[in-house]
Amino acid sequence: MRILYNSKELYYKAPFGTLVPKEACSLRILIPCSCETSAVSVEFETEDGTPVGSFPFRKEGTKDLYDSFTCTVSLNTCGLYFYWFRITANTGPFRLFKQGNDTNMEAGDRWQLSVIPENFTTPDWLKGAVIYQIFPDRFKKSGDCDLHDKLQPFILREDWGGQPQYSPNEKGEVLCNDFFGGNFRGITEKLEYIRNLGATVLYLNPIGMAFSNHRYDTADYKRPDPMLGTEEDFRTLTTKAHELGMHVILDGVYSHTGANSVYFDKFGIFGNGAVKGESSPYYSWYTFKHFPDKYECWWGFETLPDVRELDENYQDFIMYGQDSVLEHWLKLGADGFRLDVVDELPDLFVSHLKCRLRELRPDAALLGEVWEDASNKKAYDELRRYFTDAQLDSTMNYPWQKAIIRFCREEDDGTALAEILMTIAENYPPQVVSCLMNLLGSHDTARILTALVRKIPDTRPEQAEVVLSEEERALAVRRLHLASFLQFTLPGSPSIYYGDEAGMEGCKDPFNRACFPWGNEDQALTAWYQALGRMKEHPVLRYGDLRVLSAGEGKLSFVRTWQGRRVTMFVNRSDAPQMTDAAGTILFSENMQQLPNGERFLLPYGVCAIET
Repeated sequence: MRILYNSKELYYKAPFGTLVPKEACSLRILIPCSCETSAVSVEFETEDGTPVGSFPFRKEGTKDLYDSFTCTVSLNTCGLYFYWFRITANTGPFRLFKQGNDTNMEAGDRWQLSVIPENFTTPDWLKGAVIYQIFPDRFKKSGDCDLHDKLQPFILREDWGGQPQYSPNEKGEVLCNDFFGGNFRGITEKLEYIRNLGATVLYLNPIGMAFSNHRYDTADYKRPDPMLGTEEDFRTLTTKAHELGMHVILDGVYSHTGANSVYFDKFGIFGNGAVKGESSPYYSWYTFKHFPDKYECWWGFETLPDVRELDENYQDFIMYGQDSVLEHWLKLGADGFRLDVVDELPDLFVSHLKCRLRELRPDAALLGEVWEDASNKKAYDELRRYFTDAQLDSTMNYPWQKAIIRFCREEDDGTALAEILMTIAENYPPQVVSCLMNLLGSHDTARILTALVRKIPDTRPEQAEVVLSEEERALAVRRLHLASFLQFTLPGSPSIYYGDEAGMEGCKDPFNRACFPWGNEDQALTAWYQALGRMKEHPVLRYGDLRVLSAGEGKLSFVRTWQGRRVTMFVNRSDAPQMTDAAGTILFSENMQQLPNGERFLLPYGVCAIET
């Protein structure tokens, strides 16, 4: 008989998930009577093992060959804590650790518990929203823009839908300087199309002036890239979006700038950059190893010099000064920012930015690019405080994305998916969980249709040749129906990467950044996403909590509840029918059959959401 404790179940730990300072939390542990237990305590410590508190248990009673022990704990300070149990039995004292959802003596992991600020709030408009992500150069072109000040050299292509350039030039450089001309006016023209997908949030990859088509090499933080249009074009875009009930999130790229920029000015185009010397107002932003040709840069790319984020002048420019970068774009209609490579930004910088953002606009949103579990993320040997300091309202939910893809690719029978679903739900604050950017693909990953059926080759020439066969595409669409259903029914904000709803394929950058196929969309797939968007408007699917009911053998069921209402989801990826054993109103279904006696079951690749 095992000792029983599962932090994901309210019977053993209440409340579920994170706490606030001094909040009472009840713990219960069941120990076989045969152990003749005389003492139990729970030991809390920091990540490095420094003790922070010990709480004794009292015996509650005996039932079914188990002694039940309970205690109430509370922690006074925000932070990330870990705990384990010390037990004294008839054989002597021992320690109890975590092993999956079971327990294990003397070896295993510690349980995790975050204590978060009591005043930690996230924007209501982001909770359960539908996000539409756009790579601006490749979405829609409308008319021509004034390219007089566009950084040279660039290629303006006239073959909308052609394959993005990927080959290096004669110097071995991949310049990413081919443009198809997508612009603000094009996005504005398609806002009603985006809104009809159910989207209430528009997330744009970088729009600031830059040399490259991806624009992560910022040349001017406050000026739109000429290829996209003017400030007035952007204001028109945000105004129209707001009229349609949509919010706009911009990419904040603050760990580095472009070498070809106002601030660094490696090529002397702008006239007063850091390479000019200490007389430049931007000199203190950068770290020169040998002036002016050797400097710290992002991941070794000399085109992307690192900035010193805690430099006072830099922080004034980004957040505190008159017409700071934050204030500039908020005044033009932006509603929040997504922080690129947030784990490479100092905690203090992120905290300052969040506080200043909320001063400028109390309901502004701050998202972060995090690829792992953000609650215990370590970067450069430091635990990040994204939630314990209330820094981020949301993160890109790659842990769920990876798990959903593995499940749909039949690399997991559902048990691993269920585990990561509940782990994130437990580790993250509930107000963050409801805002999580639940993505299946992005500008940094292969297109979801391709990822669901293909192993992505290592080299770009190989990736350039990948095109799905009819059989592969049919299977990919079936799997995408499962994946997107999960994406839209789990807590958080499902994010559609532009063109996924139209059936776009492609491997990694730059093949995942091709032009939207206007006039050649997969209409059936688009209709599927529109239906999912309508379903997501249900309040339980926007705000409800999560509990997995069953998982395994290619099947998954989970329930979400909110204010006394309950919706149960069933997913069947297996070859065998799955009984839904739930009566109620069907909100959404595919490949579902109902017998004359009222019983419902899912055929293979069937899904349903039932309000019970």
